[in-house]
Amino acid sequence: MSEYLDRLNIKFFADGADPAAIAAQVADPRIRGFTTNPTLMRTAGIGDYERFAHEVLALVGDLPVSFEVFADDLDEMERQAREIARWGLNVNVKIPVTNTRRESSAPVLRRLTQSGVKVNVTAVFTLEQVKDVIEALAEETPAIISVFAGRIADTGVDPVPLMREALKIMQARPRAELLWASPREALNVVQAHEAGCHIITATSDILAKLSFLGKDHERYSLETVEMFHRDARAAGYTIPDAAA
Repeated sequence: MSEYLDRLNIKFFADGADPAAIAAQVADPRIRGFTTNPTLMRTAGIGDYERFAHEVLALVGDLPVSFEVFADDLDEMERQAREIARWGLNVNVKIPVTNTRRESSAPVLRRLTQSGVKVNVTAVFTLEQVKDVIEALAEETPAIISVFAGRIADTGVDPVPLMREALKIMQARPRAELLWASPREALNVVQAHEAGCHIITATSDILAKLSFLGKDHERYSLETVEMFHRDARAAGYTIPDAAA
């Protein structure tokens, strides 16, 4: 499995909000960065945003980490972004591609990146959004564009062609990296690699599934049959012989 992973030219960013899990993932050589969001934080019971952020920063060292603004007003979004950026040199500020009123965050992205703030533009779903973001980003400032390929796939659309087109658009900003967000299965890691994505987010579930990459299918078939047989015996299932 490790040899298979070594052939994949993609970075894994662990996605979550559990400090204990983050501490364990820091020791995992596969993990090259971290992301979180308000939904993950709320689910994890985080009450103090800034305290949590500084706890995470103390855990991850120099690895990149993305923290998200939560304002809906564009001016307040920018203020929060500038404050979050001060928390660490390895911080990317997550900015949603629009607010809830469908107002583009492009003006905010332009001002932030022109002043050197590294952003992670999140909740991107369309190529038009990618174009708007690329036009707004300052060429000299590193950035991440998070396209939610997993959620696109949930709608019945293959995200791979979109990701490849997004990379073509992003050639105008060579310091911007494309992130495959919301993966659902280990196959998405292979797809992201083949599409040319720079980064893929990975929950603990996805990281656990990486052990199956490159697994021999004959062996996997036998292990599956053995599992069915073992569980049937453990349950004590019987089928009476009606002819007896």
